[in-house]
Amino acid sequence: MSKKILLGSLFVLGVMLLFVYALGRGWLTPSQHAEVSQGDRVAQSLIGSRLDAQSGAANEIGVASPNQILFGDLHVHTTFSFDAFQMSLPMAGGDGAYPVADACDYARHCAGLDFWSINDHAVTLTPRRWEETVDAIRQCNAVAGDPNNPDVVAYLGWEWTQVGSTPENHYGHKNVIVRDLAEGEIPSRPISAGTPPGMRGADALAPSPFVLGALALYEWNGGGPDFVRYLVETGSVPDCPVGVPVRDLPTNCREIAPTPKDLFEKLDDWNFETLVIPHGTAWGMYTPPGSSWTKQIAPGQHDPSRQRLIEVYSGHGNSEEFRPFGAVEIAASGARTCPEPTADYLPSCWRAGEIITERCLAAGENESTCAERAEKARQGFIDADFNGGRYVIRRDSVADWEDSGQCRDCFLPAFNYRPQSSVQAIMALGRPKASGTPERFRFGFIGASDNHSGRPGTGYKPVSRTEFTETRFGNFVKTPIAYVDDSGPFDVPRDPLAIGDIEVPFAVFETERAASFFLEGGLAAVHAPHRDRDSIFQAMQRREVYGTSGPRILLWFDLLNPPGGRSLPMGSEVEMGEAPIFQVRAVGSFEQKPGCPPDARQALSDARLERLCRGECYHPSDQRRPISRIEVVRVRPQKDSGEAMAPLIEDPWKVLPCSGDPSGCQVAFSDPDHAIGARDALYYVRAIEAATPTVGANPLHCEWDASGRCASIDPCFGRPPDDECLADAEHRAWSSPIFVDYPRG
Repeated sequence: MSKKILLGSLFVLGVMLLFVYALGRGWLTPSQHAEVSQGDRVAQSLIGSRLDAQSGAANEIGVASPNQILFGDLHVHTTFSFDAFQMSLPMAGGDGAYPVADACDYARHCAGLDFWSINDHAVTLTPRRWEETVDAIRQCNAVAGDPNNPDVVAYLGWEWTQVGSTPENHYGHKNVIVRDLAEGEIPSRPISAGTPPGMRGADALAPSPFVLGALALYEWNGGGPDFVRYLVETGSVPDCPVGVPVRDLPTNCREIAPTPKDLFEKLDDWNFETLVIPHGTAWGMYTPPGSSWTKQIAPGQHDPSRQRLIEVYSGHGNSEEFRPFGAVEIAASGARTCPEPTADYLPSCWRAGEIITERCLAAGENESTCAERAEKARQGFIDADFNGGRYVIRRDSVADWEDSGQCRDCFLPAFNYRPQSSVQAIMALGRPKASGTPERFRFGFIGASDNHSGRPGTGYKPVSRTEFTETRFGNFVKTPIAYVDDSGPFDVPRDPLAIGDIEVPFAVFETERAASFFLEGGLAAVHAPHRDRDSIFQAMQRREVYGTSGPRILLWFDLLNPPGGRSLPMGSEVEMGEAPIFQVRAVGSFEQKPGCPPDARQALSDARLERLCRGECYHPSDQRRPISRIEVVRVRPQKDSGEAMAPLIEDPWKVLPCSGDPSGCQVAFSDPDHAIGARDALYYVRAIEAATPTVGANPLHCEWDASGRCASIDPCFGRPPDDECLADAEHRAWSSPIFVDYPRG
C-alpha cells in the first residue's frame, strides 16, 4: 500500500512539474495576434464636409487656395510592445489586449484621423509579430478605398528604443516610418537598439521554464500565463549576426543597431524611403541626468535626409522648452555633484538628502551625523544614474519627493524634465561648417500620442484618463517585474553601487510618481495638396508640418519676402541678408459634442465603440475656440560649441495678442536685427487657444507654503477611475521653424 501511495505521489508530482514546465514554456497559452479591423471606411461625404469647413475657415482668415491640413498620429503602440502588453494585464489593472486592428479602427472611427503609423518597440517585434503587423497595416489601408483619395492612410513603422546608462551612451528613442507597403519595399524586420534596461529583469527569467511557470501560477488571475507566453516568444528570437548586409541576414533574428549611426547605416543598406523621428528628448523617466544631444551632431550620428522631424509634444508631456536648471552638475574633470535648489527648481538629488535628514533627525541622531548621511544620499542619487531615488531611499512614497525634478513653469512638461535635451536646446546646437560634418539640426515639429493601448489621436476630448493616457504605468510597482527589496535601515541611504537588492530595473523609472504626468496625446498636422500616402509623406519630408497638444488648430506660418518674391511656408530654408517679414494665421479648434457621430455608430458595434472609444469620439460642433495670442520664438544656433546656449534661445521673443474672434487670428512681424546681427536664425510660432479643462494638466496639485515650496501634493495617480484629474490648460499648435540663414561670406 505504501508503495502505491509513493508511486501515486510521484506521479502527481510529475504531472504538477510537467504542468509548471508547460506553463513556463508558454505551451498552454495562445499567442496574441494583430487581428483584422472591423470598421468600414469613413463616408466620403463626411471627409468632404471636414474639408469644406477647413477651406471656409482658411478663406475667412485670408489664406488663398490653401493645401489641405491633415491630422495624424505618428507614434502609436499596441500590445505587441512589451510595456503596453504588461499594462494590458489584470495584474496592472488592464482590460486585455489591444492589437493593431484596434488601432486602425480607433484612428478611423474614434479619433477621425487622416493618417497614422504603427510604432511598436522593435525589440519585442518577433518575426511573427512583425509579419502580422505588416498584414494588419495592409488590411487597414485596403479598407480605405481609392489609394488616391483614401479615408485614412496607415503607415508601417516601429520604435528604435535606445536607453543608455550614462549621458555618454544615451541616444534616446526614435520612430522609423516607412513610406511604402508593397512586397520588396519594406524591411524584412524592424531594427532595434537592443534590450533596454527595463526588460533585463524579465529576460533574466527566460532560461528557467520552472521559474516562469511558477510566476504564471502565482499571477494566474492577473494574466501570468499570458505574460509568460509573451516573454517566451520574445526571448526565443536570437540576435542577428554582426557585420552581415541586411538583405543577407536570416529572417528569424532580431536586428540590432546600438547607435543612431548604426541605424542610419542599416536604413541606407535597405535603401527604402523612411523617416526617422526622435521623441521624448527631455523625458527624465529614462534619460540619464546630464544628457544632451551634443554627441548626435557628430559625423554619422545624424542623417539630415531621413531625420527631418522631431516630436515636440506627446502624451508623455512637452519636450519643447529650454531652462537653465539641471538635475546634475558636471565639472570639466567629469566629476558629478548635486546642484543646490533655486526658486524655480528643486533637484531630486537634493530632495533625497532632505528626506534622509528628516528621517535621521526623527530617529534621534545628531545633526552632524544626519548631514553626513544627507550628503551620501545626494551623491548616491547622482551616482545611481536614471532616477536614483529608488536605489538610494528605502520605502519612499510619491509624497516624499514633493515636486522635485519638475519644470514648474513649462507647459504640460514631461516628468523629471531634462532641459539640456529639450527641442529648443537641440535647435540651438551648432558647429563651424566643415566637410562631412552636420552643422546644425533642422527639424520640423510634430506632436503625437505615444499611446500604448492601440488608440491613435486620443487628445480630442478630456475623457477616460485611465484608458486614453498611460497612467497605468504606475501599476508596474505592483507587478513581478518591479520588485524592490526595501529591507534595511529607514534613515540611512543605500549604497547606489550595491544594487543587487533591486531585482529588476523598472523600479528605477519612478513609474508610480511619473504616472501622474501622463496626458492625452498630441497630433501631427501636414499641409498637403492631396490626402494620399505619397502627398503626406512628401509634406513631412518638406517639413511643411506642425504639431498640436491635441486640438485640431489650423495654422499657417509664412515668410513673405524671401529672395525671388514668392512666400515660403513653415519648414523652409532660405538665405537672406535683409530683415525677414513673417505672417501667421491661426484658427481655433472645434468645440466637441458628446458621444460619437452617426458615421462611427454605423461603422462599429455599440460594444466595440464602448471598449475602444469609451463611447466618446471626435465629434466636432460648428463652434470654434478662440485663439488668445501668437507667441514667437527665435533661436540663433551656436557658432561653435563653446558659445553659451541660454542667450541664444529667446522664448518668447515676441507675444502678439489676438482679438479672440472665433474666425481666427492674423498677425505679422519682422526681425530688423537679422541684418545687423549677421548670423543664422530660426523662427517658429505657437498659436495659443483659450484655456480649457485638460486631463492631467496639474499632475501633482501642489499646496504651496509661504516660501514657495510645494509643501504637500494630491497627485493624479491613485485617484478613482472616474476622476479625470482635470485642470485648465492653454492648448497650442507649434509651427515648424523657418530657417533664415545669413549669406555666407
